[in-house]
Amino acid sequence: QLQLVESGGGLVQPGGSLGLSCVASGFTLDYYMIGWFRQAPGKEREGVSCISRSGGITNYVDAVKGRFTISRDNAKNTVYLRLNSLKPEDTAVYYCAAVAGYSWSYCALATENAYDYWGQGTQVTVSS
Repeated sequence: QLQLVESGGGLVQPGGSLGLSCVASGFTLDYYMIGWFRQAPGKEREGVSCISRSGGITNYVDAVKGRFTISRDNAKNTVYLRLNSLKPEDTAVYYCAAVAGYSWSYCALATENAYDYWGQGTQVTVSS
């Protein structure tokens, strides 16, 4: 059974940091481009970042550039999202998603419809 499981969310003060993980099971992660998405209360889900199968190509939405870092360890079947300098507007449920069929060194922020597999999400709350 193909599954993605996120972890690492929590409550953090503004300016703080969190490290999210997304572990894949039931499939080999290096066949998949990975995206991180988030959904805040009352808002649509938005793409935050993506990473190529190789890990060498990454992209970020403007709102998180310079603060978030995506990475992956294919040997561990895991993708990470490091969240630094967090702001209250970063509060959301964060999801990882996977899609096959892209080249080894390709990544582009795409709509959620482009992705085949999703995790259950992990809550990130930024508040003092």
